[in-house]
Amino acid sequence: MSRAFVNEDNAAAQADQPVERQVSEQPNYVTPTGLNQLQAKVAELQQQLSEQSAKGEQADKQRQADLERDLRYFNQRLHSAQVVTPASSTQKVQIGSRVTFADEQSTEQTVQLVGEDQADASAGLINWGSPLGRALLGAQLGDEVLWQRPAGDQMIEIVRIEPA
Repeated sequence: MSRAFVNEDNAAAQADQPVERQVSEQPNYVTPTGLNQLQAKVAELQQQLSEQSAKGEQADKQRQADLERDLRYFNQRLHSAQVVTPASSTQKVQIGSRVTFADEQSTEQTVQLVGEDQADASAGLINWGSPLGRALLGAQLGDEVLWQRPAGDQMIEIVRIEPA
């Protein structure tokens, strides 16, 4: 038998397997809310996987493989989670802080620093390890910090810090 046929069979078998989700190498700091969300996601995936498994032969094998992959990922994220003390300072930015900053045109924006899995930029939830998160983390009220962005660096001023 030609090696080409063997390799095609292996490639076809691997095509059915979903690509593993990459786990970040940064520490998995989470807010208490972020921990609750991770726990809920694991429970949701376990429920969906149970429903797929209960279908037996009628189960969607690709859907089941995707659920198993996602469950492995979120279980790993849950087990590596390091819950941070809720932010309490109004003087220094911490994970969990709600921060209002102004750019060079005095346009204000408010964001909250959260863990990677909780981040949702459209809702103003910014990963503490992102370029904006790194610029803000540890800054104090009134500080000007450099936000290193792909679109160009920008100086921003911390105008308000609120505990979450």
